[in-house]
Amino acid sequence: MNKREVGSLNEDRAARFLTAHGYEIIQKNFYCRMGEIDIIARSEGYLCFVEVKYRSSEASGSPGEAITPRKIRRITRTAQYYMLINNIPENTPCRFDVIIILDDKITLIPNAFDGIL
Repeated sequence: MNKREVGSLNEDRAARFLTAHGYEIIQKNFYCRMGEIDIIARSEGYLCFVEVKYRSSEASGSPGEAITPRKIRRITRTAQYYMLINNIPENTPCRFDVIIILDDKITLIPNAFDGIL
């Protein structure tokens, strides 16, 4: 399997995990020139922008270490653009969640960017 296939497989795993935890998936793989958002969903009254990070092992570092300040800025700008083109009001409650998949273990971190922005 190439990297893209592995990424798609794990994004599908993440979407199933989110659905099982009460999230309503709105869109997967939103792309624009500013960046990409892996999963857009609704949960507990929030519009959630979800970043999925996968590693088969921690040999190259933990999956969470791949979420750098630059990556966070890119995701937040992409989320703002998504809201703009979809006429979603600016005052809509939003949050940025992260799903970390390490081999077969899935961890959800709600509101992962809180305190970072």
